[in-house]
Amino acid sequence: MGAIFKRGRVWYIDVRSGGHRIRKRVGASKEVAILALKDAEVKIARKEFGFYNPTMGVEDFFRKYVEYSRANHATSSTKRYASVIDNFRLFLRTRKDVENLEQISTEVIEEYKAFRKDHWIGPRNGEDKRQPRIRGGEQSGAKAKTINFELNALRTVLYVAVKWGYLTENPLKNVQRLKLTDSKRIRFLSAKECHALCMASPDDLLPIFQTLLLTGMRKGELENLEWADVDFKRRKIMIRRKLFWQPKTGEREIPIGSQLLPILRRLDAANSKGLKSNFVFPHKDGSRIKVKLRDQLIKVAQAAGIKDLSSIHALRHTFASQLVMNGVDLPTVQRLMGHSDIQTTLIYAHLAPDHLADAVDKLAIKV
Repeated sequence: MGAIFKRGRVWYIDVRSGGHRIRKRVGASKEVAILALKDAEVKIARKEFGFYNPTMGVEDFFRKYVEYSRANHATSSTKRYASVIDNFRLFLRTRKDVENLEQISTEVIEEYKAFRKDHWIGPRNGEDKRQPRIRGGEQSGAKAKTINFELNALRTVLYVAVKWGYLTENPLKNVQRLKLTDSKRIRFLSAKECHALCMASPDDLLPIFQTLLLTGMRKGELENLEWADVDFKRRKIMIRRKLFWQPKTGEREIPIGSQLLPILRRLDAANSKGLKSNFVFPHKDGSRIKVKLRDQLIKVAQAAGIKDLSSIHALRHTFASQLVMNGVDLPTVQRLMGHSDIQTTLIYAHLAPDHLADAVDKLAIKV
């Protein structure tokens, strides 16, 4: 059905599928080329004998996926997936030969990584030549962290294509993430800055900032927190799915510490006498909070004399950083933060420079 051939030092496979001739570069190994040919022949046979769904166009699948996401994900998640898909569409303008899902190969994804490193995409999902990103005096594209996020999103999207039978294998299965050499320094507050922030906070914002600092919750988790999620008896906060919202990385529990317990009890007592809202931090009419917390944080930070604090996420970083600096191990921090990957938690490892030495000193081996 097919053959392998060599040009220079590189092996290729040559097969026919659906009346089209396909030649694909494999690499320097003949053995790998033989295996690739067999794999291609199996896939073609599965398709010809009806064990494989008809070819699905890239655009048709993306539209179908966005509708699926609207039905199964939070609105914010759907927007993120749609944004990544739009970026990938821009790249596909340079690859007119990629029209069907089957044509999105690992090689195509590697080209997409290079494309994103070289092309700045503006806020309206278009190549913004008027406002290029300048780094080191030269125009460049997305940062490694952004590209890795997009690769993870595309991997999730295309796993659905595999699940639905439009692909036999996810083309991002073996694609490596980029090394984070251009990441920003993590901004977290010192114990002194935490105290200053709380002292400068007005009464309506103080329990919000305190809760973020003492739990490490994400902004969305706090905004959607209901009293039904607070278990005073077990002293646990449950981050869990709701009909109107889903947590970013699944459900988890956060212990209610001794500092946070009286704060939540006061809020509970006030709510029982007043609004009787389902939400722990409600809007003044009892609905979900509508205050722009980032804007309020910036104002309070300025009043407190705290510099370079412009993100609510910094309070989450503070929670994790303070835990690590006080000797809490990284796997425990991972669970408390709700990180799906320990690699995310490792960004705080440098804050505990002695933890590896301390671990070695615990050895009880006599030599």
